[in-house]
Amino acid sequence: MLGTFLVRGILRTFPLLISLGLVTVAPSFAAETPKAIRIGVATAGGGDPITWGGSPGSVVRENKWLESAFGDTEVQWFFFKGAGPAVNEALSNKQIDFAYLGDLPTIIGVSNGLNTKVLLASGQRTNLYLATPKNSDITNIQDLKDRKVAIFKGTNGHLVANNLLLDNGITESDLRSINLDTGSAQAALVSGSIDAAFGGFEYIRLLNDGLIAVPYSTHGKDPKFTRQTSLVGRADFITDHPDLTQKVVNEFVRASHWASQEENRDALLRIWAKSGTPYESFVVEFEGTPLAQRNSPLLDEFFRTRYQVVADNAKDLQFIRRPVNVEQIFDDRFLQQALQEQKLTDFWVAYDADGVTPSAKSTP
Repeated sequence: MLGTFLVRGILRTFPLLISLGLVTVAPSFAAETPKAIRIGVATAGGGDPITWGGSPGSVVRENKWLESAFGDTEVQWFFFKGAGPAVNEALSNKQIDFAYLGDLPTIIGVSNGLNTKVLLASGQRTNLYLATPKNSDITNIQDLKDRKVAIFKGTNGHLVANNLLLDNGITESDLRSINLDTGSAQAALVSGSIDAAFGGFEYIRLLNDGLIAVPYSTHGKDPKFTRQTSLVGRADFITDHPDLTQKVVNEFVRASHWASQEENRDALLRIWAKSGTPYESFVVEFEGTPLAQRNSPLLDEFFRTRYQVVADNAKDLQFIRRPVNVEQIFDDRFLQQALQEQKLTDFWVAYDADGVTPSAKSTP
């Protein structure tokens, strides 16, 4: 029986377990095969069985590709209402082995001593939306000064929101900023108890229903104002079980390939709609965007640069205390092997740091 658990709220705080001196295990003493492969997802998700949208990872979930790959080994999926911060807590307590996690919470975890590795991209260039009550007089980001604005703090939207504010000459301290999760922010917008909220494509449903307004989004604008997510793994699990890690990465790359093909667009959006976010919301979010660009697993210069910028900005804004060199957290060995085995080394375009210019190394 497959174990699927809905984890609601942030888990109890446990001491962060950090190994400062790792001892290499001799090859003759292989680590014991785990009884289950445990994957955390930084969203509460929805549907039955619970899933999420906007990432090739949910294709893996829908098709049970990991369950097939692992046979008798149980695959457990955990969904976190507390998003990135809750996922980091579970990783630190070794309650999960892998996670679908955004850029900022990954950086925060590493800065706090969490030893994780980014294995592949699993959802790039996700847009951020500014939502308001439907009759609001807010028409742009500058109008947010002195207003009550919801931001889900510690998530990958938090930093993008701050960068948008700075780009418009104000800071988060100029707002009456409050920390609300996605569901709470939506309810507060509809009731009019807040003036605005930053969030993702989940607001499109409320917009289409005429319940809110969306005066601004990053859709079609500079990719530096988008959010990145990845598949991360605990470094100790990766070291102890490279063969199992390769299996997980293989299936995520397989899903990225399927989700990058335009002939699969409608089927893909309908898989994502099983999460409870309407099909129409994904149509809007992905309109005018090549699927291969959004669903590429490549850790290219654009992706790596965004993570370093997130790390630098997080330090400047005092979201983290210790600086992070992101080159230490990328581990693309398993991705490269999967690309070679699946004959996909030339399928995706790798981009330079600006996210617009194809890399000279890219030969699509």
